[in-house]
Amino acid sequence: MSTFIDLLRQHHQALETQYSVKLTPDMRHAIFAMLSCKTAQQGKSLWACSSCEHHDSQALSCGNRHCPQCQQSTTSTWLERQKQKRLPVEYFMTTFTLPYELRALARRRPKALYQIMFSVSASILKDFAQYNNLGKIGFTSVLHTHNRKRDLHPHIHIIVPNGGYDAKRKQWKKGKSGYLFNAKTLAKVWRARIFEAINQHHDLSLKNIKIMPKKWVVDCRKVGYGLPALKYLSRYLYRGVLADKDIIHHDKDNVTFRYIDSTTKKTDTHTLPTLKFLLLILRHVLPKGLQRVRDYGLLSSGARKLRLLIQLLLTEFTHVLPPSITPIKPKATRVCPCCKHHMLCTGVIRAG
Repeated sequence: MSTFIDLLRQHHQALETQYSVKLTPDMRHAIFAMLSCKTAQQGKSLWACSSCEHHDSQALSCGNRHCPQCQQSTTSTWLERQKQKRLPVEYFMTTFTLPYELRALARRRPKALYQIMFSVSASILKDFAQYNNLGKIGFTSVLHTHNRKRDLHPHIHIIVPNGGYDAKRKQWKKGKSGYLFNAKTLAKVWRARIFEAINQHHDLSLKNIKIMPKKWVVDCRKVGYGLPALKYLSRYLYRGVLADKDIIHHDKDNVTFRYIDSTTKKTDTHTLPTLKFLLLILRHVLPKGLQRVRDYGLLSSGARKLRLLIQLLLTEFTHVLPPSITPIKPKATRVCPCCKHHMLCTGVIRAG
């Protein structure tokens, strides 16, 4: 059982009593899913061993994307899919961060603001690529909503291959070595376009922002050939906000968790009253229908043939390009407690 879910089960009623106004429908949906995960409420799967004819059943997982007990296989599948999309070029990680002063707006209207962050950051990269005559580019955007202390800190990480495809010449145009775009210039455009998009949105307003943010941060750094950055992002995609191993102490009153301080790079701890800790984690539940990960341009699902052509163009004739294989989702298996052979799922019974 997950430590977080166990704490949620123990303090669910107290949480509802104290923070009822702050719990959104999306949070309540996630809470219900996590509390029913791997319980009789979800139903059960039926298992059989072909070796010793042992039969068994197991409670079903909830499948909610915020549940710390689910989605491990989804993470590995996503990473394998991204590996197949990789181009043999230099990669950059570009990070667009929402300023502190606008985070209250993210609490009130998360879906609208996060959609704007995605669309604005994507438009900026496309326009900068066009200005630098790179042709058609591709990138993968991933939304993160927290910092290492799990405070609200919305930002978008974007993995970008350094270069683009020239459709007229049918060739790859390599970007400058060690350089993608100027981070300070990106930040200026990021600021202007976010303000413009908020002012034009029917459900968002800057009227209640007392102090307009002055510091806008965009980071743009080289990340080798992309694999380390993809592995880094995959660890945060399809799991809970805080891993159980990082919850180092809890009792009826307080919870202590560890994190790596972004300034000192050393492990530190943070202690909160239990209900505040639960609310802190639940505040990162994403609105229904909001995609956390998005592929654009050359890395989108619709550009598979073009991407294969580019991979061929970039592969030296002395090397063999690895085949593009669509990952096959493995069948669910378990180890038989009697003979240690594999058991296969024979059916599912849903709870009535």
